[in-house]
Amino acid sequence: MADDLDRLLDEVERRLCRLPGQGAAGGRQHGDGQEEEEETAKECRSAKLLMSAGSSEEDIDDIIDEICNDSSFAKTPLKLKSTSASLTPESNSVVVQTHRKRCCPVYLGGSSSPCGIGTNISKRTCDQLRCTACDFRVSLFNDYIWDQSCDYLFFRNNMPELSKLRAKMIKKKGARAYACQCSWRSIDELTDLQTDQQLRWVCGKHAE
Repeated sequence: MADDLDRLLDEVERRLCRLPGQGAAGGRQHGDGQEEEEETAKECRSAKLLMSAGSSEEDIDDIIDEICNDSSFAKTPLKLKSTSASLTPESNSVVVQTHRKRCCPVYLGGSSSPCGIGTNISKRTCDQLRCTACDFRVSLFNDYIWDQSCDYLFFRNNMPELSKLRAKMIKKKGARAYACQCSWRSIDELTDLQTDQQLRWVCGKHAE
């Protein structure tokens, strides 16, 4: 049936292509041309009947597969554009940046000296000290001084446990006791840290 359908379609195509040429050459009269057109229309209807009669679900599936596999469809894929704005983690996330400052210069002082960011104008004692030798944060205790019997092993074994440090802490109003794991100082008045060359303490920066 497929061969018959192809032959019929070829015949219809040949006749349709031949009609304009004959009309231009004047080889046939108007009546003959009208009969030719009617005959061609009949053949087209016959072709449609054959196609409808011979069509089945398998033929329809084959046609659909052929259309889907057409190279023109593969080259021009459909693109769906979303009207909603795309949300990225970068646009949604809130980056919180805390600016931190160092003391310059760094001051030590007694309990009466206010703590904060030390400058040449605002002479505040640093409470964010860190030792670069033992990598410990420097602890400070208001209104105390260290006993003279303190040594390196005492702080090495007991820092930063206050309950053990109290064994060698002496009460003194207005003073402040500083200590890390390797160094310690008892301070009564405002002192520039640069004047004590043995200490390896630096400002660990303050949050604004």
